[in-house]
Amino acid sequence: MLQKAVLAKEESFLLPARNRGNAKSKRKRRKPNLRRSSSSLTAVPFTQIHNPSLARCILFCSGKCGESMAKLWALLLLAVLASSTAGRVISRTTKDGSEVWGYEKVRPKAHMFWWLYKSPYRVEDPSKPWPTILWLQGGPGASGVAIGNFQEVGPLDTNLKPRNSTWLAVADLLFVDSPVGTGYSFVEEDGALVKTDVEAAADLTVLLQNLCNRDEKLQRSPLYIVAESYGGKFAVTLGLSALKAIEAGKLKAKLGGIALGDSWISPEDFVLSWGPLLGSVSRLDTNGVKLVNKLAEGIKQQISEEKFLEATDAWGRLEGVVSDNSNNVDFYNFMLDSGMDPVSMMSTTTTTTAAELLLGKTRRSYARYLSSPGEDGVDIDTLMNGVIKKKLGIIPEKLQWGGQSGSVFNSMAGDFMNPRINEVDELLAKGVNVTIYNGQLDVICATKGTEAWVQKLKWKELSNFTATRRSALYCGEGGTKGFLKSYKNLHFYWILGAGHFIPVDQPCVALNMAREITQSPASTVVGVPIRRL
Repeated sequence: MLQKAVLAKEESFLLPARNRGNAKSKRKRRKPNLRRSSSSLTAVPFTQIHNPSLARCILFCSGKCGESMAKLWALLLLAVLASSTAGRVISRTTKDGSEVWGYEKVRPKAHMFWWLYKSPYRVEDPSKPWPTILWLQGGPGASGVAIGNFQEVGPLDTNLKPRNSTWLAVADLLFVDSPVGTGYSFVEEDGALVKTDVEAAADLTVLLQNLCNRDEKLQRSPLYIVAESYGGKFAVTLGLSALKAIEAGKLKAKLGGIALGDSWISPEDFVLSWGPLLGSVSRLDTNGVKLVNKLAEGIKQQISEEKFLEATDAWGRLEGVVSDNSNNVDFYNFMLDSGMDPVSMMSTTTTTTAAELLLGKTRRSYARYLSSPGEDGVDIDTLMNGVIKKKLGIIPEKLQWGGQSGSVFNSMAGDFMNPRINEVDELLAKGVNVTIYNGQLDVICATKGTEAWVQKLKWKELSNFTATRRSALYCGEGGTKGFLKSYKNLHFYWILGAGHFIPVDQPCVALNMAREITQSPASTVVGVPIRRL
């Protein structure tokens, strides 16, 4: 019989409920004609796969198979599910056509999930075509289809109530679970996971080719790649990959620009910023600052030697030291203690995340980010594995949302600390509009760190950009909301009173910013046009 420990660990993938506890079943089943090895083998029928003509049973080791064997069979089941739809485009749409979602097979054994919302506020203006925003989440392994959509900028919040500040007011929204293995996206075997940002960008480019090349409306709509956190590294690598595909005639699309929100572009500059920042706001004392700075300098050296995996391990240890010496400062908002920011508040999830596996007992920042619950106590895992999964109707029955996210992070650990400043430089040199925006209160991707890596750009117009005077931003009541500096195709927003999740902390100014970034023809946003001085 299948060991209970193994079943409990992976039951979300392996067996339909009615097939659990086969020892009590009185139905006789034909034994498979198998040569037995030293391990005891049991054939467990699986009747709920999509194609009943596929193999009728899956073999499980009932001896000492352990967790690794359970994981192997889980991946095998996903392979069976995927093979039943091989060669077909899987997609669904709402009756009114306002939402379309589906799976794209971007590589053998690699399946990417996407969800496109078409704006009900669309304005037809020949001089300003209606834009499309491709939202990329961080992690790596965090779900844009869940976090970006239901917790930040999509039409509904985690209580499935309308969001007044949805970015649909200025653009169509395309959410993607990337890299494969994130959210609803899945791989049939661990070998299909990506290891680098460049590999993730290649998969996203295939997705865009499959979507845009068969949709004339998408081809006419300027595409803006907007990213948060680690997603910024995906955005700049995708931007270059997409440009190359467009120039080669392989991708029918118009790249409007790249927007990097609190983005992990230069890990070195961010870890070096933590000590001075937290010291200046009294979350660290002098001793804590010295200790954090020393560890950060060690990480800087590892990065210079391209020892990126070692740097990732050291990053985890550094976060632990910061937490221990700051009484658990929230890495997403230094005004709060850990877990108090709106996206992480009231966590009830017990899922072991990628960063937890990597860092052991330290459950910090990105670990929480990968399984963050919704606002008002609504758990995002429950939402995505329940009513949303049922609505979508095409998610493999035994696929658990976020079930492979830990594997995504671990697979990319060797590229996690690899900077992408050169890619930003290349985009600027090609004339692509690049927007950077940062929350004043963020720690993990602190504004000090962002300012530092911007000054490392080799862009020929950097000195002119630096010398440009900032403009103040306003939205609604309450005075100054931020500042903007622009010169040619580089734009930098400083958002006051916001942490890592700017659309959550400052929804009004964030929505107006989105309109500016995309050059949307929308005439007003939340009733208050943006003002500058």
